[in-house]
Amino acid sequence: MSYIEVKKSDKSFSEDISEIASDKSISHRCAIFSLLSSKPSHIKNFLQAEDTLNSLNIVKLLGAKIENNGKDVTITPPKKIVETPHILDCGNSGTAIRLFMGFLAPLKGFFILHGDEYLARRPMKRVANPLREIGAKIDARENGELAPISIRGSELDGFRYESKIASAQVKSAMILAALKAKSSSYYKEDELSRDHSERMLRGMGAKIENEDGYIKIEPLTTTLKPLDIEVPSDPSSGFFFAVLASMFKGSSVTIKNTTLNPTRIEAYKILQKMGAKVEFIETTSRYEPIGDIKIIGDTLNGVEVSENLSWLIDELPALSIAMAVANGKSVVKNAKELRVKESDRIATVVENLQKCGVNVSEKDDGYEIVGGELCSAAVDSYGDHRIAMSFLIAGVKCGVRVWDVDCIKTSFPNFIDILGRFTKVESGD
Repeated sequence: MSYIEVKKSDKSFSEDISEIASDKSISHRCAIFSLLSSKPSHIKNFLQAEDTLNSLNIVKLLGAKIENNGKDVTITPPKKIVETPHILDCGNSGTAIRLFMGFLAPLKGFFILHGDEYLARRPMKRVANPLREIGAKIDARENGELAPISIRGSELDGFRYESKIASAQVKSAMILAALKAKSSSYYKEDELSRDHSERMLRGMGAKIENEDGYIKIEPLTTTLKPLDIEVPSDPSSGFFFAVLASMFKGSSVTIKNTTLNPTRIEAYKILQKMGAKVEFIETTSRYEPIGDIKIIGDTLNGVEVSENLSWLIDELPALSIAMAVANGKSVVKNAKELRVKESDRIATVVENLQKCGVNVSEKDDGYEIVGGELCSAAVDSYGDHRIAMSFLIAGVKCGVRVWDVDCIKTSFPNFIDILGRFTKVESGD
């Protein structure tokens, strides 16, 4: 098992970072949504990471032609998607497996979705059951819960569905199923989750609109317009370096060319609430508002995070590092979703912060952190890329060795290269 060790550094810095990994959520959707057109989609700056490359390969297995020249990708969809004898390998990506479930459910054919050892432990009923309720034929291990997932495509009727959880993955899967249903469908969630799917599909010509608190989805009567998009930098990936800047008073980081979608920048607003100086600078807008985010470190204070959790669920591990050095107590609650990510992120955050000498207590739906000093430690990522990167960022403050770091390649392959601009980084086995 490999590790990365980060040395403590006290030097101030002012960095513009233009090499943040491309947005993973948007890259996955570009690959899948391209199959809804009859013409080639052109995608600049497609994320070249393991998870998203797996999505590209699945699209290829479904009949598309893929041209991948570095970060520029052209996807020519097949005239018709037919079943494949190959297992569709989603790697470590919950987004991929859950969105493909919705996409494949109304298509003719038999399909098997699977992933790595970590994905095979993650619960799938949260998406499979809503799809089953509208007529999808989906089977899985452990009473329909765990991958591999088999899908026997079938015609779906239009539906009216109210989700008990705010989840972009559930919503996107249901929208994709609705686009191939026999009549209009209506989807409702109790809190707006990240809305890339609606924005992108509308931009392609899909009839998706808000009506009486529901998202109304009209079934496709023709193919959609192809994508012509430049994927922005991923604000969730950039947030690791936002947290780094926030912990060093007077130091600054500017995350360049990132999406400023309101459902993606909530974690930055929490940092702002804690005392960091944060500026959002919009430069353009097409499918998404795009621009720069500048973060200047200052004295941080404790904060309670209990609302809009679906907007910042991925950033909470990194945010816990800022909470660990803030004055006073911070509280995260209503975040039970953290328990079904690549790891149980409530348990892994608490365990690793305790190893770093932090006063933290675990709750069923979150944790409480009393800020103070971080101490040097060795921690385990448990195969979770966001846990690994969060504690490597902590290492700049106190010195940390993180074990099981290959998972970083799933979402942010050049993370270590960027981190090396701020401090000394060593690796080993």
